[in-house]
Amino acid sequence: MASPGFFTCMLLALFIGIWPCHAQNVTLSVYYETLCPYCSDFIVNHLVKLFHSRLFSIVNLRLVPWGNAVLQSDGSFLCQHGPDECLLNTIEACTISVYPNEEQHLSFIVCLERLASANKLNEWINCFNTTGLATVPIDCYKSGYGNVLENQYAAETAQLDPPHKFVPWVLVDGQPLQEDFKNFVTYVCNAYKGEQVPEACHPLPLMNNSLKKATPSYPVCYAT
Repeated sequence: MASPGFFTCMLLALFIGIWPCHAQNVTLSVYYETLCPYCSDFIVNHLVKLFHSRLFSIVNLRLVPWGNAVLQSDGSFLCQHGPDECLLNTIEACTISVYPNEEQHLSFIVCLERLASANKLNEWINCFNTTGLATVPIDCYKSGYGNVLENQYAAETAQLDPPHKFVPWVLVDGQPLQEDFKNFVTYVCNAYKGEQVPEACHPLPLMNNSLKKATPSYPVCYAT
């Protein structure tokens, strides 16, 4: 049976045109780069948990495809894994912009990162057909707007406090998980203060308090 809080949210949504329960959602931010194999692994094998057990219902997902890239003095980008990574970072930025629905753009990004993991990068354009999305992000890239988006992501990444040490760099409500990033579900569940707790949070996982280790527990791509 649904809780009274759920019906309150429904009534407010009907009368004032918003869904206030979303204000209680947990913000999950992922700073990454497309061709870091450890970012691909995290997205394909771990972040996809958002699709299961209704985790998406309590999460505001923010994907930031910039990672360890460098903005050069002439305005061009220098990406850690070469020009292909710059291209795909921008394509993913455009996809996030064109398709702001989190499940839509994550589906596309999971598809692309799965191909990257399988060394099938030349097939990335097929992810539009696979996910049922139009190829508008390619127009975004060709128009130069993708570079505008990437500049915004570069500025945001540079302002992280504390600065990112590696990617994937994962934050829950602004708090970096650092080496414990693969345990993000635990942090999301513990941070959620709403009433519609999804199945993935039952029973509530225990927090790992030993976050600040000298070296990462998992392979990562270090900032240079």
